[in-house]
Amino acid sequence: MGRRAVSADDLMLAKQFLGALAGVVTTGDRQPLYPLLAPDVEWVTQKRDLVGIDDVRDNLSWVHPRENLDVEFDQLEIADLGDGRIVSDVHEVYRMKGTGDFAYACDRRIELTIRDGKIARYEMEIVG
Repeated sequence: MGRRAVSADDLMLAKQFLGALAGVVTTGDRQPLYPLLAPDVEWVTQKRDLVGIDDVRDNLSWVHPRENLDVEFDQLEIADLGDGRIVSDVHEVYRMKGTGDFAYACDRRIELTIRDGKIARYEMEIVG
């Protein structure tokens, strides 16, 4: 049995989620994320894992605007891994607030698993 390709709806959901996530980093408003997440969502990072929408609401404290930095996002690519899984490489550039001077850059790989029209798993790793 072959792998099931990601549907156009799943791809649109992934893009909407990545946009909402970028919004959280720039505005601090997490509300747009919650309707996109499954009730039993798994939020997996190198430092901490959250399980379930309530855990995400209560403990997703590290995704927020930086006090002295602005961030710019370049979504490099979205790839279909099949079976409801999508991966996106994201390049982030951090600049000093006020001056716009370059501070640092970071590359992240975000893998999403979509089930029944919701994000069932978010996994992020720093890759550069």
